[in-house]
Amino acid sequence: MSPPVPPSSTARIGSVLFFIWLLFITPPFALLACLIAPLPPLLRYRIIAQWSRLTQAGLAWLCGVRYRVLGAENIPPQPVVFLSRHESAWETIAYQVILPPQVFVLKKSLLYIPFFGWGLQQMSPIAINRQSGISSLRQVLAQGAARLAVGFSVVVFPEGSRMLPQQTRRYFSGGAALAKHAAVPLVPIAVDSGKCWGRNKFFKQRGCITVRIGRPIDPASGSAEELTQQAKTWIEAQRKLATSDG
Repeated sequence: MSPPVPPSSTARIGSVLFFIWLLFITPPFALLACLIAPLPPLLRYRIIAQWSRLTQAGLAWLCGVRYRVLGAENIPPQPVVFLSRHESAWETIAYQVILPPQVFVLKKSLLYIPFFGWGLQQMSPIAINRQSGISSLRQVLAQGAARLAVGFSVVVFPEGSRMLPQQTRRYFSGGAALAKHAAVPLVPIAVDSGKCWGRNKFFKQRGCITVRIGRPIDPASGSAEELTQQAKTWIEAQRKLATSDG
């Protein structure tokens, strides 16, 4: 594996300006999120999601980070469970723009981040304690079914945390279990965002992120473990393709 390329001076300057951009737009949206808390969840979501649009615009203008979507036609019209690879914080922002209204299964500690966590809490996430084991799965099934019933899709990162582009690990089957429990399709997503915004990295690299959306998987076509393996096989094939393409 070749050593990482250090960020250029342009990337450093752009990343600093993007950070300033976030400092500028995030506090007002956090306060707005608190004020609109009484509104219906989907309306609240659509208002707060404008923060993601502004953030994406800032990434493109200041850092040269753009994206393309392949397979958007595979997204069903009804709410689904998306099973997505996770390489960067980018997904948690961009999916508000790319996908239909959806909520994330995420670690509860994110809700405690000042300003960002306040807005995130009003987006109806499923916030779990990863150490809770079976009780976390029960929470995902119960709250996930409730979110799907009111019109949200649910995004699950089956590896549990952000991965390096060349990394993979066991896929947990909670997302597929939710799809079976709620009788909704399971849709795999592959993304190569780590090449532009690395895990725990401040500096962003100019480039185009590709989001690949696979065909829906029928929740009745196998067990949760079998559905997860089917999704993993497709996602990993796309990841290797993206890696070989550079």
